This record gives sequence, structure tokens and C-alpha cells, in this order.
Amino acid sequence: MKSILLIGLGRFGATMAMKLHELKHEVMAIDISEERINAILPYVTSAQIGDCTNEQYMSSIGVRNFDLCVVAIGDNFQSSLETTALLKDLGAKFVLSRANRDIHAKFLLRNGADQVVYPEKEMAIRSAVRYSSDNIFDYIELTPDHSIYEVPVPASWIGKSIVQINVRNKYHISILAVKLGQKLSSLPGADYVFLGTETLVIMGANTDIKKFLSTAK
Repeated sequence: MKSILLIGLGRFGATMAMKLHELKHEVMAIDISEERINAILPYVTSAQIGDCTNEQYMSSIGVRNFDLCVVAIGDNFQSSLETTALLKDLGAKFVLSRANRDIHAKFLLRNGADQVVYPEKEMAIRSAVRYSSDNIFDYIELTPDHSIYEVPVPASWIGKSIVQINVRNKYHISILAVKLGQKLSSLPGADYVFLGTETLVIMGANTDIKKFLSTAK
């Protein structure tokens, strides 16, 4: 369990707060809107109405005590930048800031952010990859060159085992799991025989996965 300071309760911040609550983390939320604060109260440990660009106010919070500080402000880049810089000046251990554009990310990283996230950009890329192909059910980018995909079992694999197909040597991909309905079985053994009703969760270099998707039928 981590102690997290979450600043900004728009759609991104509020969704993050609810997920952190589900994951059993302690969350202190701050926003300038009383309405947003009231809406998030059931999902956080504590919440305050406050201006996070105010140094005196931020000094009173004790940002050094949080394992993670998240700047989720999406509608005011100036406030996001000032808050990010102030958090780092006050000794925050790790600052994660939301960015909407590449230029925003550069300024945030130069002014205290340890890492930035692009909610809209990341979802757009993920959706483009997923929905532009008929045989991709899900996709997660690990690095610019490596990803995880959820894909159907090739028809030619049905009734054969992983060792018979020689998956790793032939396709240079790793099968992380097989998924049947809502059941996920991780790291199937070499003797696992494909049924054809499951999907594969595979990891590898993007070039190898694309080659696999085009050749494994």
C-alpha cells in the first residue's frame, strides 16, 4: 500500500482516484472545485479544496511524506507546470504529471516531473492498433519496439502443443498466457495443447509480432 497525493480531479484524476481506492492505496486528493471534492470523497482517504500553485498551502501538506505525487491537472497547463515544479522544490519523492502535448511533456520534465503520461495520446495509439486489425483483441506498448498483444490462436495451431509448434524459435515471441473466457492461465507449459477457443497473450518485438500475425494462419 502506498501513500499518494493526487492533484486535479477531472475525468483522468477522478478515474485514477477510484482505481487507486480499488487497489487499497491511501489517497489524499486536492482540487479547487468543491463539487469535484465532494464527488470523490467516498474513494479517497482525505480530500481538500486548495490551490496547489500556492507555496504556503503546499508547504503545509507535507509532500515529502507521500510515496507518489500525481499532477492530473488537464485544463490549465500553467497551473500544472507550477504545481509540478513546486512539488519537486518541496522534496516530493516522485512526481507523475499529465501532459496533453509533446511540448508540455518537455517543460514538465525540465521542471520537476519524474515521468509524464499522455492519456489521450496513449489511448489513441492503442485504439488505432487494436481496431485497425481484425485479429488483435488488445494491445499494450512496453517500449517503442516491444509490446504485448492479445490475439486469436492460429487455425494451424489447433490440436498441437507449444513444443510441437516450436513457438519461440519459429516466431521469436513469448506466450505469457492463454485466456479462455474470463479465465487467464499464465505461462502455459511446453505440453499445452491449443483448443482454438482461447486467445493468446503474447510478448515480443513489434517486428516479430507483425510477422507472426501475417504468417501464422
